[in-house]
Amino acid sequence: MQAQVYLEEQEYIALCDLLKLAGLAESGGQAKAAIAAGEVLRNGEVETRKTAKIRGGDVIEFAGSILEICDGHDPEA
Repeated sequence: MQAQVYLEEQEYIALCDLLKLAGLAESGGQAKAAIAAGEVLRNGEVETRKTAKIRGGDVIEFAGSILEICDGHDPEA
């Protein structure tokens, strides 16, 4: 899966919250465990900080999915 995630009015989103919001993790605990295990890439590098601030322009890869983080609102919504 490849998707764009819009931050809407937020400046950033915590990595664990992003995985949960995108449906890539069933719970916050599952997201945190995957991050701690080094299973999540941020801009091609392993990210192990559970609450890393994910901002527009970042690309998150996890479990075969790629999330492109964008500032602002979804123009199709």
